[in-house]
Amino acid sequence: MMDFSLSEEQEMVRKVVRKFVDNEINPYIQEWDEQGHFETSILKRLADLDLMGVCIPEQYGGSGMDYNTLAIVCEELERGDTAFRTAVSVHTGLNSMTLLQWGDEWQKQKYLIPQAKGEKVGAFGLTEPNAGSDVASLQTTAEREGDSYILNGQKTWISLCDHADHFLVFAYTDKSQKHKGISAFIVERTMPGFSSKGMKGKLGIRAGNTGELFFDNVKVPKENLLGEEGEGFKIAMSALDNGRFTVAAGACGQILACLEESVKYCHERKTFSKEIGKHQLVQQMLAKMEAGYQMSRLLVFRAGDLKNQGKRNTRETSLAKWQACDFANEAANDAVQIHGAYGYSNEYPVERFLRNSKAPVIYEGTREIHTVMQAEYVLGYRSDKQLSRSLPAWPYDEVKEEV
Repeated sequence: MMDFSLSEEQEMVRKVVRKFVDNEINPYIQEWDEQGHFETSILKRLADLDLMGVCIPEQYGGSGMDYNTLAIVCEELERGDTAFRTAVSVHTGLNSMTLLQWGDEWQKQKYLIPQAKGEKVGAFGLTEPNAGSDVASLQTTAEREGDSYILNGQKTWISLCDHADHFLVFAYTDKSQKHKGISAFIVERTMPGFSSKGMKGKLGIRAGNTGELFFDNVKVPKENLLGEEGEGFKIAMSALDNGRFTVAAGACGQILACLEESVKYCHERKTFSKEIGKHQLVQQMLAKMEAGYQMSRLLVFRAGDLKNQGKRNTRETSLAKWQACDFANEAANDAVQIHGAYGYSNEYPVERFLRNSKAPVIYEGTREIHTVMQAEYVLGYRSDKQLSRSLPAWPYDEVKEEV
C-alpha cells in the first residue's frame, strides 16, 4: 500500500526549501522578473543546501534521497517562481538523472558527480526551430570522424543556455534510420564551435534563462556518446519521464502559491460589507484550487512511487504532467479573477503566476500530446516495456555500472 504522508526527512527538506524561498527568492523575484534577470547565485545556494542532486546516490555526489523528495523540492521552489524550479528540472531531472540511468562509469565520474554536487550545471538540448513535439524532424547532425563526432546544428528554447557547463545534445548519426538514427552526446560549453544566445520577450518565466545553442563543427570525443549510437530517441524519452515528473511537481507549487495569495486577499478585501471570501462564487474558485492541488499531488506521488521502485512510469508521469499543469493554469487564471483589477497589475504576484503557468502547458509535451498519449493507452494502441536501463530503485544499494 502506498503511503504518501511525508517522512521526517521529507518534512525537513520541505521546511528548508520553503524557508529558502521565503527569504531568498520571494523578496526579490518581482524585480528579477521585471528585469528579465536570472539570479545565478540561487543555484550556488541550492548547491550549498545539497539540493542540486537530491535523488542522485551519494556515491555519485548526490544526497541519496528518494524521487518524491525531489518532487517536494520542485513544488516548494515553484511556490516561489517557475524559473528556479525550471533550473532544477533541467539540471537534475533532464540531465543528471539521465546520466545516472544511461551513463557509463567514466561519464558518471566526470560529469554526474560535479553536477550532483552543484559544482557544474547541466542542461538539455532536444528542441529545434522545426522540431518540437515531432522529435524525428530534428536537423542537428553528428558525423563520426576518427575518435570523435562532429556536431552541426541548432537548438532552441533551451533553459540555462547561457549558464550550463554541460549539455545533453541529441543529433542524427544516421538520418536514414529516422528516429532510430538519433544519438545522444555530452557536450561541454568550452568545446570549440559551441555558442549560445539568450532570448528576451517571453510571456512568462522572465526570471529564467532561455535561448539557443549553436554547433559549428563541434568536435565531441567518442567517449561522450551517451549510450549507444541510435539509442538517442529512447534516451530522450526516458529523460522526459524525469523532466515531466519535476514539471508536474512544480505545478503543484504553482497551485499552492495561487491558493495562498488568493486566501490572503480574500480576508483583506471587502465588498458589500463583507470579506470577498464570503461570496460563494469566490469560494468555488478556491475550492477548485484546493481540489486541483490535492489531485495533482497524488498523481505526482504515484509516479514518484513507481520511480522509487525502479519501474517504468511513462503513462503515470504523462498524466501527472498534463493534469497538474492544466490545474495550475486554471488556478492562476482564477487567482487573477479573485484579485479583480489588482490581479491585472504586478502590484500582486498573481499576474506573474498566470504568465508563468502557460509555458508548462506547452513544454515537455504539449497538453495535446499528453491527451493523445493517454487516449492511446486506454485504446491499447500504446504500451510500455521496461527500458533496458532503468533508474535505480530507492533506497539505493550500491549503484553498479550497467553491462
